[in-house]
Amino acid sequence: MLYSPAGGETAQSKEDSVATILPLPDLDDPNTYLEIDRSRARERLFDLPGQCRQAWEIAAKWSPPLLPAPPRAIVIAGMGGSAIGGDLLKSLAERWAAIPVVIHRDYGLPAFVGGHTLVIASSYSGNTEETLSAAGEARRRGAVVVAVTTGGELAQRAEEWGSSVLRFDYPAQPREALGYSFVLLLGVLVRLGLLPDPTPQVEEAILVLEELAREVRPETPEERNPAKELARWLHGHLPFICGAGLLAPVARRWKGQFNENSKSWAIYEELPEMDHNVVAGTAHPQRLASNVRAIFLASEADHPRNRLRLSITRQILEESGTPCRTVSGRGCGPLAQILTAVLLGDATSYYLAMLYRADPTSIPAIQVLKRALAEAP
Repeated sequence: MLYSPAGGETAQSKEDSVATILPLPDLDDPNTYLEIDRSRARERLFDLPGQCRQAWEIAAKWSPPLLPAPPRAIVIAGMGGSAIGGDLLKSLAERWAAIPVVIHRDYGLPAFVGGHTLVIASSYSGNTEETLSAAGEARRRGAVVVAVTTGGELAQRAEEWGSSVLRFDYPAQPREALGYSFVLLLGVLVRLGLLPDPTPQVEEAILVLEELAREVRPETPEERNPAKELARWLHGHLPFICGAGLLAPVARRWKGQFNENSKSWAIYEELPEMDHNVVAGTAHPQRLASNVRAIFLASEADHPRNRLRLSITRQILEESGTPCRTVSGRGCGPLAQILTAVLLGDATSYYLAMLYRADPTSIPAIQVLKRALAEAP
């Protein structure tokens, strides 16, 4: 057995036994965080506004490479938290950029990549094997390569190739550094002249984020803390997150944060696609419907038909026995709405981890997987 999440017991049996012995942690008690969050993930999670500010300043000082010709496409190669930054950027670029942005989560590269393509290899550690593979293939095909990383093998190879490297330093798990992995990518495209300057939107986003961060911090009582309240609503249930358009990639972020921080199963879907399949699949098994908690992410930027779909789809799920909530991004600009929706999801996953008494930093299953891959012939 490679990995057992419950030390030999089934996960469910251990969770049930713990639940019968221990009361749920008090989310308003500082000792809860000292006991469970020993790596102090909370300090990095609630630092998202500071990350965004610092990343924007780093990007402003970066000397971009001279492009031989305007690229016809942009490929962002990354995995996990680094790829999510690309997803968020793509959501903005679809509104602002004149060329397509493709997110590549795999080895190698799509066949269309060549000398007319800008490839941004994004890896927090610089040692992500899929991203290294993609960067090497981009180099072989003559694409322009930019590396966004803290260092590692990616930085070393990019420097040997003469490619541009945008470095940052932020000791954390990759998923805890989203402010860098997203805003630095945004800065790269702006500095290369591929996106209009969004400085006013960045400034607005940081201000709105700071306000939300104060609202969802551990010091804010649960009665006034939407993230704590949402986590308690989700506890013991399967989170189902749905987003449309601008916030579709944020739904994916929520799912990943529930997986890694809360050690919880989670599902995400996108509108309008889920209306062509998922809504037909809520009847069986019957016991599952009441154990799912659906969260719909809404934005003022949503297409009017998607706003209508969200309302109707929520009604269908509720009538099938699935409790639902709708969460909206804050702020006027799309950047603020994306980042505030991200922060609320991150905070909710953190408090859900506390309720499950799960260390939000530790990811033993992923470490076991990486070791097994490294040892394989």
